[in-house]
Amino acid sequence: MKYLDEYRDARVAQRYARVISSLAKRPWTIMEICGGQTHAIIKFGVDELLPKSLTLVHGPGCPVCVTPLELIDKAIAIASRPDVIFCSFGDMLRVPGTQKDLLSVKASGGDVRIVYSPLDAVKLAKEHPQKQVVFFAVGFETTAPANAMSVVQAHQQGLKNYSILVSHVLVPPAMEAILSSPNCRVQGFLAAGHVCTVMGYTEYEPIAKKYRRPIVVTGFEPLDILQGIAMCVRQLEQGRAEVENQYARSVRREGNRPARQIIHDVFRVVPRKWRGVGEIPQSGLALSEKYAAYDAETRFDVATVRVAESSECISGLILQGLKKPRECPAFGTRCTPEHPLGATMVSSEGACAAYYRYRRQKA
Repeated sequence: MKYLDEYRDARVAQRYARVISSLAKRPWTIMEICGGQTHAIIKFGVDELLPKSLTLVHGPGCPVCVTPLELIDKAIAIASRPDVIFCSFGDMLRVPGTQKDLLSVKASGGDVRIVYSPLDAVKLAKEHPQKQVVFFAVGFETTAPANAMSVVQAHQQGLKNYSILVSHVLVPPAMEAILSSPNCRVQGFLAAGHVCTVMGYTEYEPIAKKYRRPIVVTGFEPLDILQGIAMCVRQLEQGRAEVENQYARSVRREGNRPARQIIHDVFRVVPRKWRGVGEIPQSGLALSEKYAAYDAETRFDVATVRVAESSECISGLILQGLKKPRECPAFGTRCTPEHPLGATMVSSEGACAAYYRYRRQKA
């Protein structure tokens, strides 16, 4: 298991924990901004190795979790049509809408298919010219290049029966929204390594400077996270607020330039609603004018669908780092992975799902 076990070495983890304890002279609150990091922290007990003065809070790092309720309802409306093959990654099928989820549509006879790449959906469109094929394009900047490529390929192949339902969100505006909130208690960030692999980290440098918060680009294994925390604490103790790159084996400052270019060509930046948070200016992607014909919202006339968020689910507070899953009265009782109130309980990257699976009992 080389290249995996070496980042999960318990003895090295203990050494990092001792280093962090020696560095942390004052209380600090650090937010990880990636659902993969959240699951690693809870699964491997990374937070339990840290000194009591150091608090980790979970940010809006799960793209499934921040997909707004009304977009799920739009997906359900499209997928319910008899002329549609609706394609999605599997983690979206059980995210609850106002009345049901995509899995219920499939169970009722809708042609809802799990695919492993948006290019699989393009292939389906070519094989089924009599059907409209729609791909649910959800994610941060990480998945945007592949989704953009599917549109480019459909355009090049002249496919008139392919479209995407876009729910792309951008990390830096979300970080700014958190930092500009009067309730913000975040003093440093662990930035998502996979996002930065695509985008680089130049966008984070103005944020670190403006808000005086250190940002450490961090990987997803336990030792990555512990090293990222150590780097962040060292900056906090020294009064620095810079962007540092722990995940150097994958991330370059400029990111992946071809991937960034195709995002720029196919999409444009727009305001976007985040589930439980509300609208964040310039925090999402929509198809550019050149590729507007591939917009499923317009093609199926669902752009005007508006619904209210659940009043019982506190996922918005969890995604902003203001509460943790076990502080929700419904956690593990009225809200479970089998019967979720919100996406944070059902998504494979959701904080509530992580706590339910690995830390259901109170310490």
